[in-house]
Amino acid sequence: MAEPVIRCENVHLRLGSGAAEVHVLKGISLAIGAGESLSLVGPSGSGKSTLLMAIAGLERPDSGKILIADEDLTKLDEDALARLRGRSIGIVFQSFHLIPNMTALENVAVPLELAGAADAFDRAEVELAAIGLSDRTGHYPAQLSGGEQQRVAIARALAPGPKILLADEPTGNLDAANGAHIADLLFDIQTKRGATLVLVTHDLGLADRSDRIARLESGRLVLDDVEQMVAVPV
Repeated sequence: MAEPVIRCENVHLRLGSGAAEVHVLKGISLAIGAGESLSLVGPSGSGKSTLLMAIAGLERPDSGKILIADEDLTKLDEDALARLRGRSIGIVFQSFHLIPNMTALENVAVPLELAGAADAFDRAEVELAAIGLSDRTGHYPAQLSGGEQQRVAIARALAPGPKILLADEPTGNLDAANGAHIADLLFDIQTKRGATLVLVTHDLGLADRSDRIARLESGRLVLDDVEQMVAVPV
């Protein structure tokens, strides 16, 4: 494995409080190399998406460490976490989370504008062209198909040039054809840009395209071996 760009060290995370508290992540230790693709699989409620959000700095562990390029997220305040995400991490969700009253171009330009980029719209155009949507820049989300909306969301995540791309069930709201197209796009981007891709999915066929597969059950990492994973149902 290449030098780890993401490291989780004995991560525990609880959500809720009192009688409603749930111990979601139980001692997760995981290293992901620079430029590697890894799929997180497991039953619903196993902690996959929570782990992804913790890696993004959107959920805070109760104990343990999460390091991005040797920077310990648990020691950063919210402003510092936002800055780190802005420069290092792109996130794609199952629900596209596009701003409905903004065009595709404006949606992709948003993180660049927030970062103070003077050429935000030029760079947004380049990203939309790279995913085959140069003819849809002026369209609003409601005027786009589900697959097109997810491609816009991917372009938005990639526009700042992050070296880490996190995707939470990115094909979950799409039909088979659009899902396959989005999967092709994600792995093509990961290869061409040398990015690290961490993917949460229930689709074993999609997971098998990753360099590695890690399986979670009841908040614990129970398997981190792509060869064994082929015979293990998601």
